[in-house]
Amino acid sequence: MAPGEIFFERFGHDAIVVAEPGLEPVSYNFGFFDPSEPDFVGNFARGRMMYWLVALPLAEDLRQYQQAGRGATLQWLDLPPDQARSLAEALAARANSPEARYRYDYYQANCATMVRDALDQAMGGHLQAQLAGRSAGNTWRSESIRLARPSPWMWLGFDLALGPAADRPLSRWEEAFVPMRLADSLRLASNSEGRALVAEEIELLPHRLPPEPAERPRQLWPWLLFGLGLAGALWLSQRRPRLHALLAAGFWAATGLLGTVMALLWLATEHTAGWTNHNLLLCSPLALGLLPAARRWWQGRQPASGFFWLALLLLAGSLFALLLYGLQVRGQAHLGWIVLLTPAHAVLAWQLRRRPGQAGAR
Repeated sequence: MAPGEIFFERFGHDAIVVAEPGLEPVSYNFGFFDPSEPDFVGNFARGRMMYWLVALPLAEDLRQYQQAGRGATLQWLDLPPDQARSLAEALAARANSPEARYRYDYYQANCATMVRDALDQAMGGHLQAQLAGRSAGNTWRSESIRLARPSPWMWLGFDLALGPAADRPLSRWEEAFVPMRLADSLRLASNSEGRALVAEEIELLPHRLPPEPAERPRQLWPWLLFGLGLAGALWLSQRRPRLHALLAAGFWAATGLLGTVMALLWLATEHTAGWTNHNLLLCSPLALGLLPAARRWWQGRQPASGFFWLALLLLAGSLFALLLYGLQVRGQAHLGWIVLLTPAHAVLAWQLRRRPGQAGAR
């Protein structure tokens, strides 16, 4: 199923259809969850989502995608009869057992990886053997940003919140967390008897929404341009103390709050893709401690010297992030965020320095 327009639809969807002579085709769909489940929102935030495998008639499963304008394509797989029967029996048994419920992970245990694993098990590991040693160079970050691109806040959120684990090149086996990538890989795969695995493709539903975003290289210059623009605004606004105070307070509040969220993502959740995030060096919760300095600027007073040292610490963190990036220590693809935020940290630290003849206000 092609991507939709809601947050959880952006990555597309996948299911296994079992068609037997004289019977209605059954769709085995691993993408069901229950928003009325106790503490659903809390579990979602902590990365403890539970999903279900549900077996339902194919026509019923397709109805919701048709109503949303999402396209659907069926790949008929050429599996030897014993493997096809094994797959059908395993899916039917799982759908009617406690194992229908599984621990969901955006990248390692979702609707597409469950389809991949079920196929591989039926094929005796032959699918993984073909895909694990091949790579197109994609990463969790690159795929997340690409698919979320139609929603700027969504892709920016992914880019900021993902840590270095999201920048490891994926094998074709691993990139199959994206249903469309799995479909691409199945087209290249063979069955255990050497024939093409995909025997035929049929369009079940036309796609009436904007197409899946294409790959494109990331450009650094917009980040640098915005970073210099922000730093320039902070520098020039010194002549208007209240405007300057508002800009500084906005910057410190935004980076401090974002840093707090990233710290919680690392320390208090199981979203492992966001752990050890180098962007914490750029967006530190410590920035919230500089808000009183902005208040003093608003009042037309010079902040005390302690604020300068805190701002200098934040600038040092940004420069350390640049050093780690250059040395590729647990490499994280976040140079854009470095050039966006470091100039503002530098300007604010400079503006907080104690000038000769100035007394700190208390």
